[in-house]
Amino acid sequence: MSTLSSSAQKFQDLLKSLGYDYTVIEHAESTRTAQEAAERAGCELGQIVKSLIFKGKDSGKPILVLTSGANRVDEKRISEYAGEAISRADADFVRTVTGFAIGGVPPIGHTQKMETYVDEDFLQYETIWSAAGTPNAIFELKTRDLQEMTNGKVARVK
Repeated sequence: MSTLSSSAQKFQDLLKSLGYDYTVIEHAESTRTAQEAAERAGCELGQIVKSLIFKGKDSGKPILVLTSGANRVDEKRISEYAGEAISRADADFVRTVTGFAIGGVPPIGHTQKMETYVDEDFLQYETIWSAAGTPNAIFELKTRDLQEMTNGKVARVK
């Protein structure tokens, strides 16, 4: 097995420290998009976790939406959940609040705590795949663990 990059290794170490026995896989090819990740993982597009960061327009708070790769997030619905208008976060904001670059943001291990919503569509799958710290790293996890590890609210996000 090849050595992981520092960001992927940091995330692998975090998983282990939290008691999760999941393995980060770093690919030579990109897993930045949901489609690329599904191809590398050999799974359905719906099993890919997209980590999308939004920003509260009034509070400036970060909001994490973990949505299925097959879905498009309904920003109006997320605004209702958050209690304020939201906007898509830019790359600098994402890196500041998560510690990771867009395309590699994992579901946990962020520099700031954030309100989190987990797509209810994941419940149809036993396992799902998520980014693991770099745009080339992913890991497979049990669907039930995603909600547990993030303390996210399972919700309709599309």
